[in-house]
Amino acid sequence: MDRRRFLGLGAVGCSTAALPWLGGLALAGGPGLGENRLVVVILRGAMDGLDVVQPVGDPAFASLRPHLGAGGLPLDGRFALHPGLSGLMPLWQAGELGFVHATSTPYRDKRSHFDGQDLLEAGIGMDAGDLGIARREGWLNRMLQAVPGLAAETAFAVGREALPLLSGRAPTLSWTPDQQLPLTAQGQLLLEQIYHDDALFREAAADAMMIEAEVEARRRAEAAAEEEEGMGMMQAPPARLADIDALVRFAAERLRGDTRIAAFSLGGWDTHRAQANAIGAPLARLQRIVLQLREGVGPQIWGRTLFLAVTEFGRTVRENGSRGTDHGTGGVAVLAGGALRGGRVLGHWPGLAEADLYDRRDLMPTSDVRGWAAWAMRGLYGFDRGVLEGSVFPGLDMGTMDPGVLR
Repeated sequence: MDRRRFLGLGAVGCSTAALPWLGGLALAGGPGLGENRLVVVILRGAMDGLDVVQPVGDPAFASLRPHLGAGGLPLDGRFALHPGLSGLMPLWQAGELGFVHATSTPYRDKRSHFDGQDLLEAGIGMDAGDLGIARREGWLNRMLQAVPGLAAETAFAVGREALPLLSGRAPTLSWTPDQQLPLTAQGQLLLEQIYHDDALFREAAADAMMIEAEVEARRRAEAAAEEEEGMGMMQAPPARLADIDALVRFAAERLRGDTRIAAFSLGGWDTHRAQANAIGAPLARLQRIVLQLREGVGPQIWGRTLFLAVTEFGRTVRENGSRGTDHGTGGVAVLAGGALRGGRVLGHWPGLAEADLYDRRDLMPTSDVRGWAAWAMRGLYGFDRGVLEGSVFPGLDMGTMDPGVLR
């Protein structure tokens, strides 16, 4: 790694520290991807799709969830949106927001977060041969392998956690934000002098230092306000939305340039207890990412962007004794962007009658979430079906009909 890449990534890393719920950020670009953008968010912890997109038109829903699902915002007469995403309703009305219900990876029965996330990010099925080998590559990386002309600078990951979605043979760079490179004022001045004539590093470093200064200033202001009000850190704003703004601005700036692919991971969705309260913070973060990304890239780029948020599996249709939900099967994928033909809840709804459930406890999956991603990638970048079904998502059958995800 040369000095430019090492120091540039170091400057970026300092701005992503202390974000345990924002697990990773990856960016990719390069020739062959055209002008469309794809943003993928991995929702770690198994988001409850039945709470996010509530099937209020199903007669069994209210009895299965007596303490969950109140106050939803009507979408289409069959479904209602959780009020924690109310800020996205203008996007729904503009056709820039949509959902796929009752969708899942091929993962079944064991309901392990680790295995479920592995299969989700690898983009493989349960019968994909040697899973140990297949899991060494993520489906976004295999997509990039099909694009000529990629170099290491075209894809990199930033985050506390690994982002297997982007791992593989296509060249990438990575940075762990815990490995910070703190600089004194004198050190910063020295680097500015050393790299004064290096236009590429000078610009990247200036951007990263500005982000870090802004995040730190807001964090200190929040801490001071909390102390003054006697709140303490226990009641600090859980989402740290100022930090999200800084990271999304960083991604948006690059998406306005040569970057075509961005990926995040967002945790906090494992809501076994008191779900009505616990799901609020991750919903706020997800909403913030969508809205800030839309604002940050601007109308022209947003019009060519598809946002796709997916999770490892859904949750049980019945709430448990602690007013939460447990690990399930079928779930929801969230779609947004100006490239989306939205304002719809896609997918076949299987129903919540006990005979219609998977294993008599979970929402029955009626589609493979990989198929929705594959059709989106075909529409955005023109990939051949043989590449998508054979290389990007091994063993996937995309079916014969384009589901019409894009405009």
